[in-house]
Amino acid sequence: MKTNVKTARRGFTLVELLVVIVIIASLASLSVPMIIRQKKKADQATAISNAGQLYYAFIGFDEEYGTFPDAVTQADVETNFPDATQTADTSSSNGYFRQFFIGGLVESEEIFYVKTGFTKKPDGVFTGVNCLEARENGFGYVMNGNKGLSTAGNSSRVMVVTPLQEATDKFNPDPFDKKAVALRADKSVSVLNINAAGDALLGGGKKLLDTGADTIWGTGVTPTIVKPLVGN
Repeated sequence: MKTNVKTARRGFTLVELLVVIVIIASLASLSVPMIIRQKKKADQATAISNAGQLYYAFIGFDEEYGTFPDAVTQADVETNFPDATQTADTSSSNGYFRQFFIGGLVESEEIFYVKTGFTKKPDGVFTGVNCLEARENGFGYVMNGNKGLSTAGNSSRVMVVTPLQEATDKFNPDPFDKKAVALRADKSVSVLNINAAGDALLGGGKKLLDTGADTIWGTGVTPTIVKPLVGN
């Protein structure tokens, strides 16, 4: 006679469940920083790509007006395109960049987007007062005091930078893992280290805005970063 012996299934004990939970939590804690770092790399890559596209707007503008946007070119652009619905101003980088829209050099807000601590995705409306409204632009604009630079001079000079801290000309180390993105007049886009004080660093320990005979600005330029518009 055969006797069927059924073995009862034994469930996990509390100790075994706790061990599994601990293992899963440990694996998650190891993967989360890696995921965050990769996300920051992707956001940095977007900033580099968009900065590269902005280069063509700057070059086209320089060819037309002999300099990059400033208060003088604003008057010229508005005179040349009286039917434009956008309004430029000199209070933020957004205001200066609107000259590109008025002059027909740019037809999308997307290339001005950078993921920072204050930006939002552009809404795609670039007519009238909606053109590059507050938080739709993540790039700071580098000028010579209140005057536009140009392609003349040192081609290593910087045109736009990101990511900045909200409402300051200091750099935010969080979005790109302590890195800053800078578009230069020679079309190259550099990735710069950010120090504890919020300064972007060039080679040789020089800070981005340092001036002098041994810097990219020389002695006749006062580099100034015009901040993006963040609103109230």
